[in-house]
Amino acid sequence: MPLNRRSFLTSALAGGAALTLGAPASAIAAPTAPARRPRVKLGVASYSYWHFKTTKVPIGAVIDRAAELGAEGVDILHRQMDLPERDPLNAAGRAYLHGLKRHAFRRGLSICCVSTHQSFVKADAIELTAEVAHTEKCIELAYELGCPSIRINTGRWGTTKSFDQLMADRGIEPVLPGHTEDEGFKWCIDGITRCLKKAEQCGVVLALENHWGLARTPEGLLRILDAIKSPWLGGLMDTGNFLEDPYPKLEAIAPRTVYVQAKTYPGGGEWYTLDLDYARIAALLERAGYTGWVSLEMEGKEDPATAVPKSFAELRRAFG
Repeated sequence: MPLNRRSFLTSALAGGAALTLGAPASAIAAPTAPARRPRVKLGVASYSYWHFKTTKVPIGAVIDRAAELGAEGVDILHRQMDLPERDPLNAAGRAYLHGLKRHAFRRGLSICCVSTHQSFVKADAIELTAEVAHTEKCIELAYELGCPSIRINTGRWGTTKSFDQLMADRGIEPVLPGHTEDEGFKWCIDGITRCLKKAEQCGVVLALENHWGLARTPEGLLRILDAIKSPWLGGLMDTGNFLEDPYPKLEAIAPRTVYVQAKTYPGGGEWYTLDLDYARIAALLERAGYTGWVSLEMEGKEDPATAVPKSFAELRRAFG
């Protein structure tokens, strides 16, 4: 009898059924998918190309370099932009921002963060209000860029005037005479809280960095985050800002982290050098279920033309 298509399929299905019925359960179980790390995207911070000490590197050039490296995003340092930092955002400023947004889009990059500077540690109410207004402008700036987050700082006491001296003192400075640390936290919490309405209106998350000042320790950062209950505020983990015994401190803030800036120091750091184990950092972020951005901040003295690519490759190896 000739074997036509229908009889062939019938025979094949029957044979398959017989094999299945006769096979042990372990042999026919559905294959398990391999375990996968939480999704992490890699970006490049414009700070990697400019450490405040030389002529500014244009943001457009950083966008081009990040695209060539195969990064998915760029983190823009506000002070590096061709904009007056403290002036109101006007039509010319918006046009500049829209140009950066278009350029990033055409290079296939997201603008994942704008790193801003402010200080909420202000005893004077008028000065604190000015810092709130500046931060609200930065939120609007991020909105114009289509950027979902800004980096914010607590600010510091300002009793150490030289940043180089502050770094020599490991980021520790005296409290403002006549005031207490508790007062500083109160001012900071008040200032950040006042920015949240604007953040929600613009859809921009405030990422509070473990930076010099009140958030120099994990306890300080978590004290502020615990005091402000808002989905528009989270922690920013800067891997290079805990100078002693960093890993337990990074692990302590990992569950509250919404953005990561990853420091490297090729050629030695501008102020200090840390030997950071990024496989270990990737593992602790994975344990915390982190699935956001990791942005390279190369803070070494080596030429960025060589230092940034090899630092980015290090992050790619660690975070897969």
